[in-house]
Amino acid sequence: MRIDRTHQKWLAASLIILSAATAVYVVYAAHSPAGPSGGSPVGLAFGIVGSAFMLFAGLLAGRKKLPVWRLGRAQTWMRGHLWLGLLSLPLILFHGGFRFGGPLTSVLMVLLIIVVASGLFGAALQHYMPNVMTAEVSKETIFEQIDHVRAGLIAETDEMIAATVGSGRAPGTKQSARSAAAIGQTAALAPEAALPISTFYANEMRPFLQEEGPQNQPLADANTARTIFAELRSLLPPEAHDTVKRFEEICDEERQLRRQARLHHWLHGWLMLHIPLSFALLLLGCVHAVMALRY
Repeated sequence: MRIDRTHQKWLAASLIILSAATAVYVVYAAHSPAGPSGGSPVGLAFGIVGSAFMLFAGLLAGRKKLPVWRLGRAQTWMRGHLWLGLLSLPLILFHGGFRFGGPLTSVLMVLLIIVVASGLFGAALQHYMPNVMTAEVSKETIFEQIDHVRAGLIAETDEMIAATVGSGRAPGTKQSARSAAAIGQTAALAPEAALPISTFYANEMRPFLQEEGPQNQPLADANTARTIFAELRSLLPPEAHDTVKRFEEICDEERQLRRQARLHHWLHGWLMLHIPLSFALLLLGCVHAVMALRY
């Protein structure tokens, strides 16, 4: 895995901080007869630094909400969010002497572990997923435009099937604006000859493009779809084969749109866990700090 120079600097700095903190903790623990304590000067220092790192990581959300603030480069914030957030876990463990303590501190430790683990998972996804998407989705489009692209494919196939059966509207379809490009490559067939393709379109292809019906639709699998279209060609005259070929291409594009949507949800879905738990961690951390200072 290739690591860019900025990551290398953050990695080196993080390792230095972790090594120094570990050395201090080992000496501190060895000279504490009653064991490490979060209330000792060294324990408090670990807690303050670890909390500061968590706070810095949490401030990334504010940096994203107010990008006009000139508070450093976004890339620097992202690297700091990752590495300092990761460092906060061992520092907080040092703070508590690797003991979870009471109910509040136990909840805090569990939240911190989940937040750090989900952050690492998200970082791995963001590193590898773009390469996966490039390899598996050759016709990638802007995610927000997927529904618009899908609507365009449905409109095109509606027009092509209408031209094939020689009418303004095909069975099971709705009227849409005519596309000269789609109509230009479509051969009109006699009603009997067009029956296989019009039935296939109404019963299988259009529901597939509309994402209706069962999840395991035959056209959702590339190999099964190839077999289906080969059988469809055998039932149609040669002049309809270009239409079938275009239908097959459109189904392939729909499969890629679905694949892209799934990858997008994987790429961003982890934030649904990471962000709320991060805010909960910061809030409960403040409560813990106030209670520790008061009592």
